[in-house]
Parts: sequence; structure tokens; C-alpha cells
Amino acid sequence: MLDLLALITIIFWPVIPLFWIPVHGLSRVFKRLGLFTYVIPLFTWIPLAYIIFINRDFLLHFKVDLPVVVNIAGITLLAMGTLLHTWTGKLLGPWGLIGLPEVSHRIGGKLVTQGPFSVVRHPTYFAHTMIFSGVFLMTEVITVAIITLLDLLLILLLIIPLEEKELLNRFGEEYRIYKGRVPRFFPRSSFFK
Repeated sequence: MLDLLALITIIFWPVIPLFWIPVHGLSRVFKRLGLFTYVIPLFTWIPLAYIIFINRDFLLHFKVDLPVVVNIAGITLLAMGTLLHTWTGKLLGPWGLIGLPEVSHRIGGKLVTQGPFSVVRHPTYFAHTMIFSGVFLMTEVITVAIITLLDLLLILLLIIPLEEKELLNRFGEEYRIYKGRVPRFFPRSSFFK
């Protein structure tokens, strides 16, 4: 069962960079493409998912042996990440969660600044990191650990900067003010002040 969870994580993770990097990096192009945007990642993701699936034995073979308490911490991280992702999804709404405002002129969206968005500007990506970390700690599959680190690096170095540029274009001064008062990814702690 844990191998299945690891495999599902490995197979579905590429959807994040395959969709969000082009959509945020070339937002004008995808606004013109509109809903057709959602078909494009299928052409890259489906072959990649197939390659992952046929190589699943290799990808799931390498594991670390973690103490049971760490496995339990993984369950907690997975649960917390899933709850956070669900909360951000509820605040963004289904269209915001799937990026419809980024690809359609008809759906403008609104800047969400309450709930977890008042703690960090990108709680959905933070939730992904928690989920992937939790899956690794539960399954002990090294490929999931690599995906977790790769996801974090892509989010911090590429996806968030591209998304923030797009949000600044869409919301202007409102986003600039929000950006000035709320940290990007890691919550501020009064412990470190």
C-alpha cells in the first residue's frame, strides 16, 4: 500500500511543473489559448507517466530505513499538508485552484489574503512540500525524497517568481502591498524576531 502511495506521488508530481512553469512564464500565450491550455500538459505528462509506470520497480526499489516515529511524523505531515491544501483550495475556489484566471480573460479572480494566505503568500505550494515530505517519511522511497527536494527548488527558484510577476501584472498595487507584508513561502516566527 505504501509503495502505491509513493508511485502515485511520483507519477502525478510532474503535472505541477509541466503546467505551472509554462502558464506563469508565458501567461500572454496561454491567455490566448484559453481552456486549450489544459490539454497541452497531457501531451507531455501522459508519456512521462507511462515511462514512470513501466520503471516503477526501479523507482520504488531504493529506500531508507527510518524509525517508526519518523514514519508517524510522515503521516502527520501528509495529513496537515492535505488539510492545508484543502483549505487553500476552498479559499481560491475550484477555478483559482486550477489556474483558470491565469488562462482566461473571462475569469479575473480576486486576490486572496485571508486564512493561510495571511501567513505566507503561497500556502498551496507549502502544502505540496508538506505532502511530499510526509509521503517520503511514510514510504521511505528515495525517489519521493528526490521529488520533494526538486519540487521545493522548482517552486522557490522558478514557479513562485514567475507566478508573482503574473500576480503583480494582474493585481498591481494591491499585490505589491500584500507582498510587502506577508512572507513568500516560510512563515515568520515570533521566536526569531
